[in-house]
Amino acid sequence: MTALTLFDNGHHRNILLEDFSEDSVVQSSQHLIIDGTDAMILDPGGHRFYRQVMSATMSALKGGKLTHIFLSHQDPDVASALNGWLTTTEATAWASVLWTRFMPHFGMDRFVAQRLKGIPDEGMRLMLGQCELCILPAHFLHSPGNFHVYDPVSRILYSGDLGASPGAQAREVADFAAHVPQLEAFHRRYMASRKAAQAWVRMVRTLHVEVMAPQHGAVFRGPALVAEFLAWCEETDCGVDLIADTYRVPAK
Repeated sequence: MTALTLFDNGHHRNILLEDFSEDSVVQSSQHLIIDGTDAMILDPGGHRFYRQVMSATMSALKGGKLTHIFLSHQDPDVASALNGWLTTTEATAWASVLWTRFMPHFGMDRFVAQRLKGIPDEGMRLMLGQCELCILPAHFLHSPGNFHVYDPVSRILYSGDLGASPGAQAREVADFAAHVPQLEAFHRRYMASRKAAQAWVRMVRTLHVEVMAPQHGAVFRGPALVAEFLAWCEETDCGVDLIADTYRVPAK
C-alpha cells in the first residue's frame, strides 16, 4: 500500500508511510508528523524494513529534516532499528525513562547514546517546528512504560498498540461493528487491564480527536468512529481481567 496523507494544511502534514510488511512478520505502521521543515517519525520499526522506511521518510520530507524519533514503547517492531536512525540523522529519540537503559541492547553505538532521551512517567510537551505536541501517558497499554502522541494541529491521536488491528487489509475503518473482530483477540491478550483502559479513555475524552492512528492496522477517521472505539475500549475485559483461570501447572 502506498503512503496515505492524513492531514495537510500546507505547513503541517501527517503521513502514514507505505506498508512494507510481509506475511512472516507482524504488520507495523510508521507515521510522520511534519511541521514546516521539521519532522518526527513515530515507532520507526525494526531492521528488516529500515532501508525502505528511511527512504520513504526522506522522500516525504522534501528537503526537510528529521528532528525527533518517538518510541511509544520498547518492542522490537517499534525500536530495534533505532541505532540506524540515530547514526544517519541528527534527530533526538524519545522513549519512556523505563526503557532508556534497555534499548542500547538493540545495538546502539556509544557516540549516539546521548541522543536517546527519557520521557517522564507523567508525559511531556514537545516542540516540533512551531507545533507543541502532547506526549500522553498510556502505561500498561500494553507496556508498563508506554506513551501516545496527540497532535493539536491535525487533531490526530497516535495510539500505539491501542486500537491496533494486526492483519487488517483496509487502511481506514469503514464500519466499527464490522471491525471489532479484528480488535478483540489482540486487545484481550496484549492490554493489561480494563482499569488501565478506562483511565486512558477518561484522559482522551478531554481532547478533540478527529483521527486515531494505531501502530498496527486501520486508522479511525472521524470523531464518531473514535467515540465508538472509546466506548468499546472502556467496557472490554483484557489482560489480568481474564487471566485468573490460566495459571495452572501443565498437565502431564
